[in-house]
Amino acid sequence: MPEKTAVKGEGRGKVARTLFQGELSARHREILEGAAALFAERGYAATSVRDIGERVGLLGGSLYHYIKSKEALFIRIHDLALQGVQDHIRAAVDARTDPWERLQVACITMLEIQLDPQSITMPLMNDLQAVPPEVRERLIAKRDEFEKIFVALVAELPLDPEIDRGAYRLLLLTLLNNASLWYREGRLTPEDIGRQIVRIFRHPAGE
Repeated sequence: MPEKTAVKGEGRGKVARTLFQGELSARHREILEGAAALFAERGYAATSVRDIGERVGLLGGSLYHYIKSKEALFIRIHDLALQGVQDHIRAAVDARTDPWERLQVACITMLEIQLDPQSITMPLMNDLQAVPPEVRERLIAKRDEFEKIFVALVAELPLDPEIDRGAYRLLLLTLLNNASLWYREGRLTPEDIGRQIVRIFRHPAGE
C-alpha cells in the first residue's frame, strides 16, 4: 500500500538526521535534513531552493547563508548519504574474515539500506540523469570511490581463473543497484535476497 507523503517525509527526515550529526550548527543540520527529505520525495528537478526554504522556515538571503546553490547542496547530501552506506558496509565487512562471508554481509547491508522505504539514499542515487552534467560528474566520482569496496571484496574471492573479476563485479553491482525496481515485500527479506545473490554468484576455483 502506498505511503502518505506526510508520513514518508517525516520518516525520511528521521533517517536524514543520522547523516548530518557532524555539522557545525543545529540550524545547518536542519537545512540539510529538510533538503534531503525533499530531494528524496520530489527529485532534484522538482525541488527548488524556495521549496527547501519553506520546509525549514528560511527564505532569501538567510537560506543562502547556509548553502551556495541547489547543485552544491545536492552534491553534499548525495555524498554524505553514500558515505553513510559506505561506512555501514565497511563496518559489517570488517567483522568477518572469510571472503564469501564478507561479500555476503556487504550485499545484505547494501540491500537493507536500499530497500528501506524511508531511505534517502536510493532516490538520490536514482536521480543521476536529472542533474546538470557538471553535477553528474561529481556524483559519479563519489560512486566510483564507493565501488572500491566491492573491487576489494571481489579481488579476495577464490574465483575460477576464467571468470573476469571486473565483469563479475559489474554484474553484481547492477543487480544490487536495481533491487528497488523489482523487489516486493513478502516471501523474501533483504537479508534472504542477499544470501541468495551470493549463493548464485559463488563460483569457487576448481568447481
